[in-house]
Amino acid sequence: MRRTLLATTALLAALAVPALTRAQDADKPAEQPKAAEPAPHYYHLVFVVQELDAAGKSVNSRTYTTSVSTDRHFTGQVRTGSRIPVATGAYANGKDETLTNVQFQYVDVGVNFDLSHVVEMGRTLSIDLSAEISSAADSGDTRIHQPVIRQNRWHAPVIIPLGKPTVVFSSDSLDSKGNLQVTLTATPLE
Repeated sequence: MRRTLLATTALLAALAVPALTRAQDADKPAEQPKAAEPAPHYYHLVFVVQELDAAGKSVNSRTYTTSVSTDRHFTGQVRTGSRIPVATGAYANGKDETLTNVQFQYVDVGVNFDLSHVVEMGRTLSIDLSAEISSAADSGDTRIHQPVIRQNRWHAPVIIPLGKPTVVFSSDSLDSKGNLQVTLTATPLE
């Protein structure tokens, strides 16, 4: 009798479990289908880096172009530059004191742009933009034979009206009365 009671209890418990789980599932709200992300749009960007003299006249200008996407995973980079050798030490070569072993460290100089979080906002484009512009210059001291490295760095979210050149970054030069500016133009790619 005891075996029959245990077998009957086990059978009833096995039948009740699926009914309980169906009842719990019925209490849950139906999952909403995920909204489809809008198709990404593409834009052509033109960066112009200008050195201006004290009167505001351009004395040097460089242009860099790339394309960006409004896809939420998009990140982009523009890299251009040179590696400048800078002497870090010189050592005499044993017997002949005129021969030396010169050691160098290389310094990267040039233009770097990093782009992310590109978002359309009507007839404007919002971009999280980082810019680094560096160059090597003569130290101005004849006793020092190492270059001076000049750097400008900016990072900010910027809003660009489509089709209109816009100054996104600007700074005064430390060694002259001129300044350096970055202008950005965004146009849709059809």
